[in-house]
Amino acid sequence: MAQHQSAAAFDGAPAPELLLIRDLIYQVAGIFHPDNKLPLLLDRCGRRMRDLKANTLHEYLECLTVQPIRQRELIALLNEITIGETCFFRNQVQLDALHQIVLPKILEAKTSLPVCPLRCWSAGCSTGEEPYTLSMWLMEEADTRLKDRIVEIIATDLNEHSLAHARAALYGTHSTRHLPSYYRLKYFVPLGDQLQVRPAVRTTINFSRVNLSDYVPAPLTRGLDVILCCNVLIYFDGVSKGKVVNHFFNNLNAGGYFFLGTSESLMKFNENPTVSQFHLVHFPGAIGYWKPSLSGGKL
Repeated sequence: MAQHQSAAAFDGAPAPELLLIRDLIYQVAGIFHPDNKLPLLLDRCGRRMRDLKANTLHEYLECLTVQPIRQRELIALLNEITIGETCFFRNQVQLDALHQIVLPKILEAKTSLPVCPLRCWSAGCSTGEEPYTLSMWLMEEADTRLKDRIVEIIATDLNEHSLAHARAALYGTHSTRHLPSYYRLKYFVPLGDQLQVRPAVRTTINFSRVNLSDYVPAPLTRGLDVILCCNVLIYFDGVSKGKVVNHFFNNLNAGGYFFLGTSESLMKFNENPTVSQFHLVHFPGAIGYWKPSLSGGKL
C-alpha cells in the first residue's frame, strides 16, 4: 500500500502530505529534504507506514501530528532518516592533526590547570565508531602527555537505534575494515564473527540523544576542547547550519578546535557572525576551525 502511494506521489507534483511531513521534520530537527530528495523521504515514510499499517500519506501524517503516538512516531521516522555509515579510523588525517598539532596546543594551554579535564564532543556519532576511535587514541597517551589528566568524551546522535548500537559496542567486518591490527588486539575482544570494544575504552564516553537543531545548552556539552561533527551538517540548510555552528562556538573553550568532515567547510557561511569568529586552520591533508583564545593569541 505504501509502495503504491510511493509510485503515485511523483506522477506529477509531490503529494501535499509529503510536503507537510518535510516541513515538520525541518521544524523539529533542522533536516531539510530538497525536491530531489523527496523520493528518499517518501521511501522512509513508506517503511513506517508498513509498520503502522497506514494506507495513505494522509493517515501517516495524522500519526505524526494528531494521534497519541505522534511523539513516538516522529522519533521513529527520524531514526529512519538519520541512518549513518561510518567506520573506525575513518579520517586518519584528522587524527594526525589532533595528535601532532591540536592536542599539544590544548595541553600547553592547560599547563596551569592540572586538574582541568580534556573534553571532546563527537556530535552526530552515529553507531559509535568515531568516539571509540577517539577514546582508543587518547588512551595511547594516558602514560605520557595525558598522565594524571581526566579525559571525557561526549558522544551524541539524533538516532536512538544508532545510539543503542554504540552502547552495545559490537561491530562487524565492515565497521572494522580500517582498524589497525595493534588496536584490534589491544582494545577489542572477539565475539563470534564480531568484535566487542573492551570496557576500558567505553568508560570515558557518555552517549546521549541530542537534537542539534533544537539543542538547549547543558553542562554535558560545555567547556569543550575539541568538537568533531563529520558529515552531519550536510543535511541542514543554511539557517539550521548557522544555528548549530553557533552552539559549537559557544560550547568550545577559548583555544578549542572544531572539525567537520573532509568534504565540508564553513566557506559559504562567512556572513554568519559566529562563523566569522572561527579561524580557519590548514593541517596536512585536513582543515579545522580554531576559536581564538581570550588573550588574542595566535595559533
